[in-house]
Amino acid sequence: MDWQELKKTYPRDPDLPPRAHDLAALGRVLAGTQYDAIPNPFGTEYNGAGEYIPLARRRPSVRTNMCRAVVDDAVSLLFGASHWPATVASDPTLPAIMAQMAAETALPALMTQAATRGSVGSVAVLVEAVDRHLRFQVHDTLYLTPQWDADGTLASVTERYKVTGAILLAQGWPIAPDDMGSVFWWQRVWDRADCHVYVPQRVDAGPPARVDATRGTHHGLGFVPWVWMANLAAPGVMDGPCTFAPAIDTVIECDYLLSQAGRGLKYSADPRLVIRAGADPYADGTPASSGGAAAALTLPLDGDAKLLEINGDAAGAMRDHYRELRASVMEQIHGNRAQADSLSAPTSGRAMEMLYQPLLWLADRMRLSYGEYGLLALYRMACRFSQVIAGGIRIGGVDYAGLDPAGLALQWPPYFPGTEAELAQLAQGLGAAVQGGFVSRQTACTIFAARAGCPAPHAEWARIVTESQT
Repeated sequence: MDWQELKKTYPRDPDLPPRAHDLAALGRVLAGTQYDAIPNPFGTEYNGAGEYIPLARRRPSVRTNMCRAVVDDAVSLLFGASHWPATVASDPTLPAIMAQMAAETALPALMTQAATRGSVGSVAVLVEAVDRHLRFQVHDTLYLTPQWDADGTLASVTERYKVTGAILLAQGWPIAPDDMGSVFWWQRVWDRADCHVYVPQRVDAGPPARVDATRGTHHGLGFVPWVWMANLAAPGVMDGPCTFAPAIDTVIECDYLLSQAGRGLKYSADPRLVIRAGADPYADGTPASSGGAAAALTLPLDGDAKLLEINGDAAGAMRDHYRELRASVMEQIHGNRAQADSLSAPTSGRAMEMLYQPLLWLADRMRLSYGEYGLLALYRMACRFSQVIAGGIRIGGVDYAGLDPAGLALQWPPYFPGTEAELAQLAQGLGAAVQGGFVSRQTACTIFAARAGCPAPHAEWARIVTESQT
């Protein structure tokens, strides 16, 4: 079975756009539930009617889930506890304000979730202000449709999906008793001034067209409060390429291969017993039975019994084949191909970067999609909220109005911190460069602070200047 055949086992809604079906299918792979639609377990060879079940119609008993593993590794290098980027800005007080906002709103965890869920193609974050406190929500995009202006600015976002009449009734909508089990369209549209809520309409009547004036919201922000992040793509694209799509076919092959290998090992431990009956007056005519060697049998003199045994050569061949398939998967999606048992001693930061180079290349591309075009866009939108909301936004118990995002940028830490020997060697080299007049002391300080993992390398020079003046 390949990925195209596996997708045919998933339910498809003809009323939704094709991208919704593709994103939902990729989401199953990310969640590790891609085989749940196959009803037959892998150990069942025959159905109730005695018909043989092909391997492609059985649910694998082993799920490697290498696609999710690569995504988790890359996201950990992107927004992990020691990889969260610092900010710099023309306003020296703005980085501390943004750091406080990130801590209050659990922004590192939210961006980790966004980068993980967005690996299927795209993800969107809704920004709302509740009592002047900002709130961020991560949304999957299979039910969202964005529209951009000619200059690439987000003009509107439409949310549309299906609900039952019983759910609408619980939300306060007037639903007739006969329509409790009917399916309705639920639709909202955000633009630069309002959030329009449409009156739900039965699916057979088409998309909703009438706006409910009592349930909508006039935010008057002057911009759409959404940040759309296309995976591994530039802004203005609805869906970027999936991180792990090229390797799904190979991962399916690995799952079935390991499932069959495990089934073969179980058979080797308990092979089938075949009995050739002789002239036994007590024989009931049954030619064979199954069981292990522990089952004792009494046979007539001309009877015979044999175990249908297999050797273990196939297990080794399957293991070697799996390693080749795993290497192919990691090569296709830039995963970590290093084996943990091959690291016998701690290595330097530079050596770790060379060891994990393919994964770092993937993380570098994700820094653009979810850092420069995602996290930085959220910071800038927070500044725009402070300029529009009366009294500004409240962060850490303090009201901030008119925040200026000029010069706002991200400062990423190194992927792997350097060892003491590496830092000492770098300090000596930078000292020689300063004495030779090749770089300034400020530039040398920034380079060393960034390599040492300081949260704000550019602010380190200001501290040195301040301490030298006291």
